[in-house]
Amino acid sequence: MAKYTGPDCRLCRREGCKLFLKGDKCFSEKCVFQKRPTPPGIHGAQRKKPTPYSVQLREKQKAKRIYNLTEKQFHKYYTMAEKMRGATGENMLVLLERRLDNVVYRMGIGVSRAQARQIVNHGHITVNGKRVNIPSYLIKAGDVIAVKENKQSLPFFAELRNAKVTNSLKWLEFNPATLSGNIIALPSREDIDMSIAEHMIVELYSK
Repeated sequence: MAKYTGPDCRLCRREGCKLFLKGDKCFSEKCVFQKRPTPPGIHGAQRKKPTPYSVQLREKQKAKRIYNLTEKQFHKYYTMAEKMRGATGENMLVLLERRLDNVVYRMGIGVSRAQARQIVNHGHITVNGKRVNIPSYLIKAGDVIAVKENKQSLPFFAELRNAKVTNSLKWLEFNPATLSGNIIALPSREDIDMSIAEHMIVELYSK
């Protein structure tokens, strides 16, 4: 499946909840989902009784779109989680949280996961002092994530130095003064604040 290039707000309307794909706009009055919470299309407002399959599919699509992944990429994490000890659904979400682009977003360096991925792709991020431009890179406990030293003078990153620390996650920390953060521990299911019913995704893929 090709990468989606349409309006991000259309995805929120399709999934029936905010996916927070547009950064600050999602928290403002300009949020399209607040104005039009119905699914897109001329028949979007019509109520249809959901089938068990459709409910499972919507949960999978919601998680996939939150992390901005293609179907092939998303299924790869399910396969990896299935081989790990513990609950497959929880393992999958933890793997998704450990992606470098998600960590950059969680630290507040990017206002959305899409922007965070672009920052990583452009080589602006280092892990333990080494430049990493792979958004899917999985971080480990103890890793130090930072903006590359010769990029910190760019206006976008310079503004972050004066930003207030809004991160409340216990598994990572970020220091705006140094534009660097530490991975205190690997995230757990309790640290993931999105309302995703991961067991439904497992049921879908198990068929």
